[in-house]
Amino acid sequence: MSEQRVVRPTPISGFPEWTPQVRAVEQRWLDHIRAGFESFGFASVETPSVENLDVLMAKGETSQEVYTLHRLQADAKDDSDARLGLHFDLTVPFARYVAQHFNELTFPFKRYQMQRVWRGERPQEGRFREFTQCDIDVINVDSVPLHFDAELPRIVHRVLSGLDIPAWTLNVNNRKVLQGFYEGLGIEDPIAVIRAVDKLHKIGDEGVREILSAEGLTDERIEPCLALARLKGDGPDVVAKVRELGVRSELLDEGLEELAFVMNDLADLPRGDVVADLSIARGLDYYTGTVYEASFDDDPDYGSICAGGRYENLAGQFIRRRLPGVGISIGLTRIFAKLVAEGRIEGGRVCPTDVMVVVPNAERRAEALRTGELLRARGLNTEVFHSTSKVGKQIQYASKKGIPFVWFPPFEEGGDHEVKDMDGGEQVTADPTTWSPR
Repeated sequence: MSEQRVVRPTPISGFPEWTPQVRAVEQRWLDHIRAGFESFGFASVETPSVENLDVLMAKGETSQEVYTLHRLQADAKDDSDARLGLHFDLTVPFARYVAQHFNELTFPFKRYQMQRVWRGERPQEGRFREFTQCDIDVINVDSVPLHFDAELPRIVHRVLSGLDIPAWTLNVNNRKVLQGFYEGLGIEDPIAVIRAVDKLHKIGDEGVREILSAEGLTDERIEPCLALARLKGDGPDVVAKVRELGVRSELLDEGLEELAFVMNDLADLPRGDVVADLSIARGLDYYTGTVYEASFDDDPDYGSICAGGRYENLAGQFIRRRLPGVGISIGLTRIFAKLVAEGRIEGGRVCPTDVMVVVPNAERRAEALRTGELLRARGLNTEVFHSTSKVGKQIQYASKKGIPFVWFPPFEEGGDHEVKDMDGGEQVTADPTTWSPR
């Protein structure tokens, strides 16, 4: 007899997995987020894990992150999978989805999507190769009302406030403010400056100054750019402070009006939870207006836990209609993994079973199965023990799994049913058609 090769089980870097107790908490979080999204009228959508590479490339600057799809034993002549890749976010697949189902949707189309995504990047703290994102987006024909730019952070505020996570702040800005300000300074390539300023929190003033100098900007233009990025506040005073910098342009005015609208609309939220931060840029080129980025107050270098913004025509790349949108994404895995690593997640139950039914012996197994069906019909998660082991062993199994109640069907014909509370130890007579757990 040949020896079977044993493959040592090792974790794969960047692909987190949880024990059942921790996974139970993650599922509760997902249910909470889902309920929050639906409370504002967003509908659920799920797209395939793979997309055509042409679709994935529509976002730009992502070719190094995409995992392409190939079969291990693929025929050299069969290249049917050669143009497929795992999606690295949910926005691009959503844009494709809207274009494909355009005639079936009601606009403005409000959707939420909670799926895993994959990115081929070096794993590190807060960065994974496989992770779950929770997205909400609104897409409309021709224009998206500014109302939604304020509604999305309100939804995120409600959702995150309902989770037991460290203090966080949601920062809001507007790309029109940045681009209009830089244009007002006479900068020929404002997008390059936006990309540089987006690195401010990582490399500081001097790092940004070096990048902008390399782009050919003089100190006379660099200093106002840094002065703008330093402005932050939770009221209309931020807009006034931008005006005080003395730069003028029509695009800047438009961006400041939009930023003021969003901040005024969110003024009823607790002060400091949502802040106008003129350093937030979101480096991706397709953002054109409002942008969002949230981080933990006590660990801002950990990375954004929530981000998004307004895009003018991402879906329009797939259809001859103008379809602007605005969206925001909660990085569930990034948040959850941090709390797990810090021991801040109190695990749930090992299993979802409410009641385990004891099997007294082989002759009474049918009665145990009937009892299980009666309890399940009443909405109780019920498992019937898998063998006719000694009753003590069956109870021990229930105890190890944290099952709160053990049910004893009649051990003899005509006998009573009994149920044992594993927490308090009390065992009483019970009827499977009427009994309810405490």
